[in-house]
Amino acid sequence: MAKRNALGRGLGALIENANEVQSPAAASIDEIDVNYIEVNPWQPRTTFDEQALTDLSNSIKEVGIIQPLTLRKIGENKYQIIAGERRFRASKKAGLKKVPAYIRESDDNNMLELALVENIQREDLDAIEVALSYQRLLDECKLTQETLSERVGKKRSTVSNYLRLLKLPAIIQKAIREREISMGHARAIINVKDPETQIMIYKQVIAYDFSVRKIEEIVRKLNTEETTPKETKKPVKKFPNEYENLKNHLSKYFATNVGFKINNKGKGQIVIPFESGNDLERIIGVLDKLNS
Repeated sequence: MAKRNALGRGLGALIENANEVQSPAAASIDEIDVNYIEVNPWQPRTTFDEQALTDLSNSIKEVGIIQPLTLRKIGENKYQIIAGERRFRASKKAGLKKVPAYIRESDDNNMLELALVENIQREDLDAIEVALSYQRLLDECKLTQETLSERVGKKRSTVSNYLRLLKLPAIIQKAIREREISMGHARAIINVKDPETQIMIYKQVIAYDFSVRKIEEIVRKLNTEETTPKETKKPVKKFPNEYENLKNHLSKYFATNVGFKINNKGKGQIVIPFESGNDLERIIGVLDKLNS
């Protein structure tokens, strides 16, 4: 079975002559002093797993660098990484004084595009890193979503789903980056409009290890209750603002439509509905957390 190209038509579809980056025939391999190399200021990746770097470093000590770096010359004895920063970091960690590299010509605009596309191709990127790379291609490389989706070989809806992640609260984006929650969880949460409710649902995912399907059910229920017209056969008693605010707050906290029943003397009940035994266990868990 042929290996799938993560970018559809590849780098050549995005940047003219970009296939030269990976082609040994396109440029000779030089041995470059690591002290002459600087990282790409447009590098989309902002975090590198230390254990993975250590593992790669140990491999480089044993067998060397299998895939040369790709650099551009920016001055006398001065080079900038186009592709291969992880290999560069691991090589320095391994104590190498020189590394093999292809040297190519590239201006600043191409550097940004090359770095973004090279990173999107990687399978170990988190969803936020991919989303940020897509956003930069839109903003800084002046691509449209339609053009971007064609060039990266993804459906436009897929690109849009990644971009929507950037609208989530910072705490949830951080959880995605640290892989505390999956992109499936995030895609379900983002269908809730209110940021406070989004955060509440995220905290329940962490506290109770909810599956993506469970979060989809919670979100679907919240959205259904929000859009379902209220029965108007009987006059609806209007609660004071403080009661309405409390009711809304509790509904978001328990992820269900909490009801209030209050008589003329001010006595009443708080009703927390549930749809199943599992839903009841979830609500009991929320209550237990309040008492802990």
